Amino acid sequence: MGKVTLQDVAVHAGVSMKTVSNVVRGYQHVSPPMRDRVQAAIDELGYRPNVSGRSLATGRSNMLAFAFPDLRRPYFAELAHVFSRVCAQRGYQLLLEETLGEADGERSAVRGREAGVVDGVVIHPQVLTPEAIDRIRGDTAVVFLGEDVRPQYSDQVVIDNAAAAAQAVAHLVALGRRRIGFFGHETGPESSTSGVRLHGYRAGLAAAGLPVHDALLVPREVGDAAGAETAFGRALDAGLRVDALLCRDDLAALGVLRAMRLRGLDAPRDIAVVGWDAMGLGSSLVPSLTSVAPDTVALADTALDLLLERMDGSEVPGRLVTVGHRLLVGESAPFPDGSVDRGQAQGQGRVSA
Repeated sequence: MGKVTLQDVAVHAGVSMKTVSNVVRGYQHVSPPMRDRVQAAIDELGYRPNVSGRSLATGRSNMLAFAFPDLRRPYFAELAHVFSRVCAQRGYQLLLEETLGEADGERSAVRGREAGVVDGVVIHPQVLTPEAIDRIRGDTAVVFLGEDVRPQYSDQVVIDNAAAAAQAVAHLVALGRRRIGFFGHETGPESSTSGVRLHGYRAGLAAAGLPVHDALLVPREVGDAAGAETAFGRALDAGLRVDALLCRDDLAALGVLRAMRLRGLDAPRDIAVVGWDAMGLGSSLVPSLTSVAPDTVALADTALDLLLERMDGSEVPGRLVTVGHRLLVGESAPFPDGSVDRGQAQGQGRVSA
């Protein structure tokens, strides 16, 4: 068979060409059974959309960009994978841009449409202010992730880091833990993400009637697992006493578990450990890691929905959308009866103007 066309897919699926086009473009009004039927025909025939032809017809490149600070962080690697899959399902190609958390990288990502390369940008900024972004973005459709910015005329998608941290603390309190520490925030200027998680940690302690001791807040200088091992090992050797620990991310938790093991300590017997981001490696550890898991699929789907609306000319005021999270309960901090269930405690999404 030669090059597969849109008409070939329509005939094979027994539907109109418009229905096939709607599925390829990711339009939401197609029913799930119809979408599955068309997608099965696309997969069977090996159809690939003609992106260049569509670009000439619409004036768009049908390419989007996802800009993030550091691909070495498991959370961003997972998010890039999810975004790539979601974009492909809607007929878009995705350009990944690693900004390294630098202003020049973030400016370049936001200005991507000016070069005619991408139609819209989803970005997780760390440096640029809302004012700076509004000055440089021109007519580029931009959706933001994370806590660092909230532009007036752009949309932002977040998880409720404060609520998730408080929920993790409540889980540790239910295990009977009373000296609950927080580990892994920065030694220098504190990121917005760390700040919000620390706020939720303190709120969780207050809700349980537990005091907040600054001595239980242990920062790290280097953001990888090795740096976490060094920092937490040093704190243990200096006399740190905790019976539970909420870690800023899973890399911090990995370092904690190794530092504990080297000193003859066990999780959860001596210290119950909760990580953050639920990267896949955590479920393979001994003990398996309890971790806060952002709903990355909902995050990517929501961000893309908002971006496509902006690309189509929506001028509604900027929206802040909160997607859900889960506490995946593993062996490092099990339920009070010792059981694990890596899919509990759903957080709820919400939208605010």
